[in-house]
Amino acid sequence: MTTTFADLGLGDDVLRAVADAGYEKPTPIQEKAIPVVLMGRDILGCAQTGTGKTASFTLPMIDILAQGRARARMPRTVILEPTRELAAQVAENFDTYGKYHKLSMALLIGGVSFTEQEKLLDRGVDVLIATPGRLLDHCERGKVILTDTKVLVIDEADRMLDMGFIPDVERIVSLMPTIRQTLMFSATMPPEIKKLADKFLMNPKEMAVDPPSSTAETVEQAFMRVRPRSKRKALRDLIKQEGDQLKNALIFCNRKREVADLFASLQKSGYPVGALHGDMDQYKRMEWLEKFRTGDVSLLICSDVAARGLDIASVSHVFNIDVPNNAEDYVHRIGRTGRAGRNGKAFTFVTEDDDKLWHAVKKLVGKEIPEIQGESSEKPASGPAEKAEAADAPRQSQDRQGQEKSKRRDRRGRRDFGIGEMEEMTVPYGQSEHVPAFLLR
Repeated sequence: MTTTFADLGLGDDVLRAVADAGYEKPTPIQEKAIPVVLMGRDILGCAQTGTGKTASFTLPMIDILAQGRARARMPRTVILEPTRELAAQVAENFDTYGKYHKLSMALLIGGVSFTEQEKLLDRGVDVLIATPGRLLDHCERGKVILTDTKVLVIDEADRMLDMGFIPDVERIVSLMPTIRQTLMFSATMPPEIKKLADKFLMNPKEMAVDPPSSTAETVEQAFMRVRPRSKRKALRDLIKQEGDQLKNALIFCNRKREVADLFASLQKSGYPVGALHGDMDQYKRMEWLEKFRTGDVSLLICSDVAARGLDIASVSHVFNIDVPNNAEDYVHRIGRTGRAGRNGKAFTFVTEDDDKLWHAVKKLVGKEIPEIQGESSEKPASGPAEKAEAADAPRQSQDRQGQEKSKRRDRRGRRDFGIGEMEEMTVPYGQSEHVPAFLLR
């Protein structure tokens, strides 16, 4: 028998909002978590990204908050998120599902004026959604008092751990009453998260709907071996190859500088492209996200700030320009596609230097990822001629380096004797040595 949202014990107004949003049946994590949240128990939930964790706590919390009233600066519930984007996403969920309730909400994230946030807090909020750093800033200013908090949600706990936010979370928890309901959700469940759960939760109900660190079956994965300088060409080739199948795509880089450089390169080539990384102004980040959602740009280049929290159901492709430094981030990156029952594709470019990181990824996901070939693929040396050329390459490189050093010494010597600037006329390597020709001033 198929379970419906009505079977989970939610109120009529929440059910009406869910129906308006077009959802008919709960996901496995929602089916397990919602009744337990309504009972007032603590939860330790593990589910892969894209399975509906957010609604599994927002829906019952709206029902719980229907009774009672918020007081100034004393939020009734607090939801902690590791990134601004994920916090904004949760706020959108409350707007969607709480449309028939008169609940007040504040979103405390960096990059936004303190003054506007303080005005909301002074009026009193039922739901406070925040990143740890900005919430602590308000607490230290005396603008938030957490002694009346009834429900605490720690979302994406493993990401909090990776980003070094756990000390901030511990400080926040210390400001709350001991008797409260705490919900901790995570896409992966390493031992460190279990230890935190023992510290923050009281007799929690544990639930897991997928193996930790698994990838969705709806995502078709593949990788291509390339040389470092061939990544951009390989990306362009794959974009062209995917053709009409590629509706839009997230392109992940490990470094913010690479995000900016790739953005400039693709934009110069005429691609409809946007960018997203942690150093960008919050308003600019939200502007690019909105353009991506509406289709004004179809390629969004991101750092791992976007690996979690972007719930855009129609993303067709994910490209990993770099293999992530943390294997678990691979799960989150490719989890941005293949969502809500749709199919998606994820491609990763792997260089020789990435072998160790790529091995960690394959070990984590626990299944074979097929290799594909393209025009920019790094070809292995197979025949005698290729192997000889590959073996000779280091010597040729050393020879070239030696010649460059010799030329630099020659330039320095001639400048010391006042001979003047030098131009060089060269012939192809291997036919003769570089022959300098001097033009005296």
